[in-house]
Amino acid sequence: MNKILITNDDGIAADGLLRLVKAAQKYGEVWVVAPDSQRSACSHSIAIHHNLEIYPYDYPVEGVTAYTCSGMPGDCVRVGIHYLMKEKPLAVLAGINHGYNSATDIQYSGTCGAAFEGAFQECHAIAFSEGINDCHEVTEHYLPILLEELMNTPLGYGEIHNVNFPSCPLSECKGVLRDCKVSHSMFYRDGYKMLGPLEQGGVLVGIDGRPNRECEEGTDMHALVNQYVSVGVVHNVS
Repeated sequence: MNKILITNDDGIAADGLLRLVKAAQKYGEVWVVAPDSQRSACSHSIAIHHNLEIYPYDYPVEGVTAYTCSGMPGDCVRVGIHYLMKEKPLAVLAGINHGYNSATDIQYSGTCGAAFEGAFQECHAIAFSEGINDCHEVTEHYLPILLEELMNTPLGYGEIHNVNFPSCPLSECKGVLRDCKVSHSMFYRDGYKMLGPLEQGGVLVGIDGRPNRECEEGTDMHALVNQYVSVGVVHNVS
């Protein structure tokens, strides 16, 4: 039976991971190797100078083999493929992330970083993300449809499918836009603000993100702003 490796950057107890695991069981034997806690915005980092702790995990879905990892999502994919699994998985799925991974945020995304690691290991790789509210109607409707479609859509080396579900009621979703380009814009224009002084002349600063909806037509961000599901191929090699 084909094996599917699933990870995320929100941690092994995340609800989005659970929903993706259930949807993926149709395609093979599901293995989960996920961070033991939150790892958002870790990009494609991996552990080199310290060891990783791996523990079996009693995942709440029958038939799923699961482990926690003390490393990053990229580490989870590497450990899964090169140590835990006896054969290379058919596909690496990442998500469902709590928050969009589109536009320039793709560069920071641990979800997309894990998918890119899967692609580098020559596995079919798909990243899934959704809005940060608790409305999952669009995701629940389109996830099985897009899994079926994208699991059978070839990719080149270093390429991933990147899927984002808008966080609106299904009745307000306008459908799916495919072949979305990556926007050069961003949902938040980040700056930093001082939160207080520190000893020895230091200062404590925190991120200060300001909402932005300006973006180019035909892009992933434009699709989401206009309440479409965004589907595109993202390249991470030249």
